[in-house]
Amino acid sequence: MKHITLQFARYSMVGACATASQYIVLVTLVELTHMQPFIASSIGCIIGSMVSYYMNHRFTFKSAKRHREALWQFYSIAAVGTALNALFMYIGVNKLHMHYFIAQIITTGLVLLWNFAGNRQWTFKH
Repeated sequence: MKHITLQFARYSMVGACATASQYIVLVTLVELTHMQPFIASSIGCIIGSMVSYYMNHRFTFKSAKRHREALWQFYSIAAVGTALNALFMYIGVNKLHMHYFIAQIITTGLVLLWNFAGNRQWTFKH
């Protein structure tokens, strides 16, 4: 249990860096170009996933998997996470009329659980 707790803590630190990247893209695109928040968030999610992959491969999971194998697995999980992100953002902003930043915070928490479980069990499993 101690191993998974440490791994989740590392995953969360990496996630904070990836999330910061996503949020910077989100706010920039919404505020400067008036892009729909769910689209801006999806673009940010893709940028954040690039940060996340490289840091998680080395730091969180210390994976020995070759990038050729791990990369497509990671982006399969990330694609579902990006779709969930877009869906939750659309619902939060367009249906529940939440401010886009609040909707993103809630969405991030929900998608975090999917991404951690998928990457731990499939992408970076030893």
